[in-house]
Amino acid sequence: MRWTILTLPLTLVVGCLGGTSFFEPLAPPRPFQIMAQPGAAQSVPPYSQAALSRYGEDGVEWALVDLRTTQDGQLVLTDNPLIVERKPWLAEHHTLAECLALDLGAVYPKRFASERLLALTNALQLARSNLNLCLNGNHANPSALARAILDAKMESQVVVSGELAVAQGLWAATQGKVATLARWQPGLDLASWAGTNHLAAVEIDPSDASPAVVAACHALGLKVKMPLSGAGPETWDQAIASGADWLATEAPEELFAHALWRRITHRPVRVSCHRGANRYAPENTLPALEKSLRLGVDFMEFDIRATRDGQYYLLHDSQLGRTTGLRAALALTPSSTVKSLSAGWYWGGPFATTRLPSLDEFLREASGKIELYVDAKAIPPEALAEVLARFQAVERSVVYQGADYLEKLRTINPRIRALPPLEHPEELGQLKARVKPYGVDAAWNILSRDLIAACHAAGIVVFSDALDAHETVADYLQAMEWGIDVIQTDHPLRVMRAIELREARRKH
Repeated sequence: MRWTILTLPLTLVVGCLGGTSFFEPLAPPRPFQIMAQPGAAQSVPPYSQAALSRYGEDGVEWALVDLRTTQDGQLVLTDNPLIVERKPWLAEHHTLAECLALDLGAVYPKRFASERLLALTNALQLARSNLNLCLNGNHANPSALARAILDAKMESQVVVSGELAVAQGLWAATQGKVATLARWQPGLDLASWAGTNHLAAVEIDPSDASPAVVAACHALGLKVKMPLSGAGPETWDQAIASGADWLATEAPEELFAHALWRRITHRPVRVSCHRGANRYAPENTLPALEKSLRLGVDFMEFDIRATRDGQYYLLHDSQLGRTTGLRAALALTPSSTVKSLSAGWYWGGPFATTRLPSLDEFLREASGKIELYVDAKAIPPEALAEVLARFQAVERSVVYQGADYLEKLRTINPRIRALPPLEHPEELGQLKARVKPYGVDAAWNILSRDLIAACHAAGIVVFSDALDAHETVADYLQAMEWGIDVIQTDHPLRVMRAIELREARRKH
């Protein structure tokens, strides 16, 4: 294919093209930025405060959101239409007050009953110094949109996308103070087209992109957005290799993880997803396993409990209520009932029919694909040893339990790797003598360089749960500096960001 790109002298167009400096949510920045866009499999309402918070917490740089104009001329973030009680709900038929009163629990899963739609003014305030916004301006009045962005002083954190009329309207309304983006296609003279329309960025489909095309955009001061909806790792790699600035995807966590593991040659720590990737799928389920695999983590932790008739299922609590809605103890419930329950009732959406997996079902899917962190909450050691052997999972499993349980397990099958808890440093010697552990799950508040060195000198691997208060990049980095082997987390992307930072520091 022959590209028609730089046909105007650069000096004629560079003054009216791009060159906008955007806020960097991450320091140091990555080679490219991720733009989260709505997708069917998302676990939060895409235009809610929960979504913007999720993106910021996961280290995503941009959120792509749609705007609609309400009946009274205000701008609100929303899909169009929303389906409320099986009927279409259109923002333009309602006032802003009515839009903001809408209970998203009527549209999305029940756990979002406290979430509301966001007025653009509120979204801009939430995003300030945290998250950049790509606003679809096709259904917004340019003057109202310009006023909201300028009043919020968010010019460096916003780009407005849409038809060319949107870019032209924003330029006229702001004298070029708000950056705009439009879609470029081969056959358009890039320089004259982008210059005439006062663009700061262009969207280019992966099939139309190449390093040369992206380089030509950069030479004109243009940022390049590449839409990757539905794409997989091969297309992600091509987009990254092209030099595109913004990669738009409905799976930002997977793209980030994939790119990170491709960039680093040695993992300074292994990562365990607590109850699976429970931030993105219902805990202790097959979708939580599948997401863990797509994130490329090393371990998945899961819990085992028994039904009334002695069948083993993945469940953390002794009660079924929190995850399935049935107010009953698993130990008093027959497996025939458990099979009919939804483990995703609280999540809704694509997880509404997700079931509690039996232990056999889970091991059939997981064995050989990921290392298993087995929390043997309510399964006899004999039964656990048998099922791990049957699924050829012995060498890829660690079993977390107390010393008494692990001693019995060792007599049944000494190849099963024991992982007792370590609450106090002085317990290490006794655990080593009694259990001969593969590793210890050390309480985070006792971690230190000396403790980890003592474990390593004894041939013992150190795991620790960075849950709740210790789910911070600073704590992860400190533990890695001390030599921890495995971090268990509810926030795998946060651990990955710490790994990314550590690698950046090491190289510099």
